[in-house]
Amino acid sequence: MDVEVLDPVGARVTGVALSGTDPAALGALLAEHGVLVLPGQDAVDDDAFLAFLRAFGPPAFTAGETPLGTHPDLNVVSNVGRTTPPRSAFHVDTSYVAAPPAYTALRAVTVPERGGATQFSNQYRAYETLPEPLRARLDGRSIRHVVTGLPPGEAGAETEAWHPVFRPHPRTGRTALYLSTAARCAEVSGMDAAESAATVRELLGHSTRPDNVLDHRWAPGDVVIWDNACVLHRADHSGVVGDRVMHRGMVRTHV
Repeated sequence: MDVEVLDPVGARVTGVALSGTDPAALGALLAEHGVLVLPGQDAVDDDAFLAFLRAFGPPAFTAGETPLGTHPDLNVVSNVGRTTPPRSAFHVDTSYVAAPPAYTALRAVTVPERGGATQFSNQYRAYETLPEPLRARLDGRSIRHVVTGLPPGEAGAETEAWHPVFRPHPRTGRTALYLSTAARCAEVSGMDAAESAATVRELLGHSTRPDNVLDHRWAPGDVVIWDNACVLHRADHSGVVGDRVMHRGMVRTHV
């Protein structure tokens, strides 16, 4: 297994087949680097992809997503048949539950001719580079994360959860700046609505500045997995030419 560290976040892992990976070793790499790009997995189908995820732990599924017909633990991310591009803002998957999914992974099924990158931010670095006055003001505070975009009753049993703004990684204890898209960050503890919204905007702007974001430009055969405890992500749907189809799966707990 060869590991090439990427800047500002992530690592490219070559020399491995998905069926032969060691989840504990990859979990350690994910806790350190946040994102792993595994290229050249052209022979991987949905059976192999799901087996790869289950080797890490029990699968998770976000209420409201459309499951893949043959593999209900997976869902499809696609622009096919759409008249307008999908929308995506930087976020953490399913942060409105008390125990958010540990890992999310995408398998490239159809790569567009142009565009369609997935972007990742380094939330360890976002925490470490916070201006000291802002760090002091937020120390000990939490954000109330809420579900969005789903009618009442379709979100499942949990629709909101409080998480520390400075959240220790569940595996290593290393601190990351933990937040999600502004629409899901309803409240910062101890702040009124206006101050909460302004603070979340400031934190998102700080986290997603260009020098803290990796653009992963997809190639056929790519599998990418990331650690939701230390990265934000979004799909860049601007200027996409051609079909973009990904199969997505999540893992409930950290290894």
